[in-house]
Amino acid sequence: MNQESTRPIRISKYLSLCGVTSRRGAAHMIAEGRVTLNDSTVDAPGVIVNPEKDVVKVDGSRVEPVREKVYVLLHKPRNVMTTLHDPFKRRTVRHLLKSLPTRVYPVGRLDYDTDGVLLLTNDGDLAYRLAHPRYQIHRIYEARVQGHFRPEDAAAIEKGIKLDDGAIGRAKVNILGFMNKYTRIRLLLTEGRKREVKQLCKKVGHPVAKLTRVEFAGLSIKGLRAGQWRFLTPRELERLQRLVGLRNSE
Repeated sequence: MNQESTRPIRISKYLSLCGVTSRRGAAHMIAEGRVTLNDSTVDAPGVIVNPEKDVVKVDGSRVEPVREKVYVLLHKPRNVMTTLHDPFKRRTVRHLLKSLPTRVYPVGRLDYDTDGVLLLTNDGDLAYRLAHPRYQIHRIYEARVQGHFRPEDAAAIEKGIKLDDGAIGRAKVNILGFMNKYTRIRLLLTEGRKREVKQLCKKVGHPVAKLTRVEFAGLSIKGLRAGQWRFLTPRELERLQRLVGLRNSE
């Protein structure tokens, strides 16, 4: 273990080092009562863990800091949950990675009915930074929306629209073409708010009929059919690390 994984730390950080979830996801796991510390249920993400003495379990299984970091690029199909655990027993991305011996977790999420690029890893620091708004990580989507999408609609989305949670969502939009009662558009976002693309399009009068994330942080689904995955190349990993300040630019 490295020094970081042996000194006392918050349990949310510890779960991230174990490759179980991101620090943000740890709060949800704890709220669901799935995490125990020395056989007592944890009730807050700020609980301190001593990795050299304490025993942490998730869903009854002990977890420890990972020794090898793994980075997987998946083309998530539609009708698959991004989460690793679904209480309703729906198919999850874990089912697509059965041949992978190392447990990894998703960086951000895609809706159940959305397909496209999904990065999974057990590198908690990288995952946390890629998902954080501070780093303005590019997410590119292609959508088929209902109706004749106009330049004025694109301008409204680029200017910013109030979302259901009160935040302002915006995206750069390119109109790709028209077909029957639909329009194909491409959107570039720099934050990963819940159902943001669908909300933006609906609020300008063009509900999304089909949505694909074609790129995340420069990683694309090119060469991967739905359900297929591959490991990141060393060059791809280095570029991601530079994007979020984990590696100096050369």
